[in-house]
Amino acid sequence: MTPFTTSFVRRLREQDQAAWYELWETFGPVIRAQLSRWGRGQIGAETIRDLTQETLAALSNAIDRYDPARGARFSTWLLSIAKHTLGDEIDRRMAQKRNAGRKPASLDETFMGRSGVPTADEAYHQGIFRAKVYAAIRRTEAEEDFLGFQVYRMRVFEGVQGKLVAEQLGVSEPTVTRHLQRIRETLRRRVRESIATYSFTSEELAEAEGAGLGSEDALFDEAIADIYHIQSRAVLEDRAASDAF
Repeated sequence: MTPFTTSFVRRLREQDQAAWYELWETFGPVIRAQLSRWGRGQIGAETIRDLTQETLAALSNAIDRYDPARGARFSTWLLSIAKHTLGDEIDRRMAQKRNAGRKPASLDETFMGRSGVPTADEAYHQGIFRAKVYAAIRRTEAEEDFLGFQVYRMRVFEGVQGKLVAEQLGVSEPTVTRHLQRIRETLRRRVRESIATYSFTSEELAEAEGAGLGSEDALFDEAIADIYHIQSRAVLEDRAASDAF
């Protein structure tokens, strides 16, 4: 594990509620979307939220026992736990129909290896990757000054020309350029940290490069804007589904 992952594991082990909430905010929408696909409309939004909570709680309790030698990606391992929690829910419902109790299967460490895990499609892996990057964007927004991030948001996420950004914010164009460069460098650093925190394999660590986030400034901005817009829509859809119940 990377030092970032080790630090995060320690926070979870120490029952740091902020670390658990970080998991919920970062990966909750992706897990809920996957559970919804598996449920095929047969599982309600409230149950899906409960299963997501159980999935992330199980991850929190087991992550420090992860064996890197098994070679499972973080995303695949998380998917395995989600499928396990869904299986327990289905078993419980079937047992209720039969009016008989059934003890849920235990979450053992076979879910950490490559064998016996559910197949994850590329859309799911991309969703987990975008969640990591989106977490880095949100952290940057929270830590940086409002003006600086607003410059980057308008210039990159909204595609406003630099001259118009300067006029609307009441600053000079050179100031816009300085803010743009500073926020971009912060984002690069935060993306690296987020990827390192939630990655178990070299394959996962290399995803940022493959997505264009290790490229020159213009390509970096384009790549991170695409991720921002896709993940923002996913988060809004997730909130709308949650509010519906």
